[in-house]
Amino acid sequence: MPLEDGDPARPRGRQVNGEVSGTPRLRGMGDPSLRGTTAPGGSRREGREPGPALGDGNVSPGGAPQRAGQHEEALMTELSELVQKVVKSSSWWERHGVDISILACSFLLLPAGFLCLRSAQAIPFLVGVLTLGVVHHTLTVKGSHLASHNALTKSKSWGKVWAIFFIELCSAFTVEQATYNHVKIHHGYTNVIGLGDSSTWKLPFLNRYVYMFIAPLAVPILTPLVALDLLRNVEWKAALRTLCCMFLGFYCHYWLLLHVSGFQSPWSALLCMLLTRSLLAHPYIHVNIFQHIGLPMFAADRKPKRIHLMSLGVLNLPRNALLDWSFGHSLISCHVEHHLFPSLSDNMCLKIKPIVSQYLKQKKLPYNEDTYSSRLRLFLQRYEELMVHAPPITELVGIQ
Repeated sequence: MPLEDGDPARPRGRQVNGEVSGTPRLRGMGDPSLRGTTAPGGSRREGREPGPALGDGNVSPGGAPQRAGQHEEALMTELSELVQKVVKSSSWWERHGVDISILACSFLLLPAGFLCLRSAQAIPFLVGVLTLGVVHHTLTVKGSHLASHNALTKSKSWGKVWAIFFIELCSAFTVEQATYNHVKIHHGYTNVIGLGDSSTWKLPFLNRYVYMFIAPLAVPILTPLVALDLLRNVEWKAALRTLCCMFLGFYCHYWLLLHVSGFQSPWSALLCMLLTRSLLAHPYIHVNIFQHIGLPMFAADRKPKRIHLMSLGVLNLPRNALLDWSFGHSLISCHVEHHLFPSLSDNMCLKIKPIVSQYLKQKKLPYNEDTYSSRLRLFLQRYEELMVHAPPITELVGIQ
């Protein structure tokens, strides 16, 4: 979450409400974008060529970029070795089993949810709505997120199957565009202006209260519409597969509401679909903006190395039983760990959290944490600055 250009510089390195602030900023730099890269299906994006070395090690003062880059690479290597030891000593249950069990339990709750909706009494009916809403978000958010990073299994073939199931059948999105935009762009260029800066979540024509509290209700409608638009950028076979999966997912939900839950009219069934699919849409939108926007932003040719990029540009929220179950630890309390080691499952991100936090603090690197309520107040107070105006670019002097 960026500061306005007019904001005075604060002392370097401090964290305010979990927000790294006070790093000097450069003015007047244009927003970079990808140039010459090929999106899924052959579409082109204009802008700069992406790559892990783009601008890395080219930002330290005194003409010593190579030494600074080597130091940062050594830090990341050392942290990776510490994390790898934990991963190797962990069982299959810890690496994959816990999260697979959560997804399996969600499937097992589906019959109970649909049957509760048959009741004419308010309490059982609400229990059914809550059950289906939590299950839907567990499958579409947690399941899709893990599948996009191939964190559910070591097998690439099974990983593709799970990605199609969770992303296309359950979430009504296309696998190719989901993985490209999230894994390649957002993770590859976290908080880099014009690339992974979370700008896709901004709707500057909406005021703060509409965006924060009313617009999320439209997520179940907007998601498939955006997916249909993106199908132009993928091969026809992938587009046909996505259309079939999307239709099957929607129709199964609709059919179960009519024939199992006993809804009498199509409109009542569709309204119930909208209600359950938007149950946790508010925290879904909030989490996606709270954890990146308002933190330092960088130009593609002046971004720091990976360990600095992720420690500066990512924020953890506190643990929350409902959101941990539905969204996963890697999207809530272990988002820093997830961005540093994106192929790890939610449970493994939680397991390595003490190691990562201790290491970053020991090396005097930022480890951003803040509460949900604090970020909500921040965005309501500074909505125009954070969500409407173009974010300023952080100057990297002093980071190394």
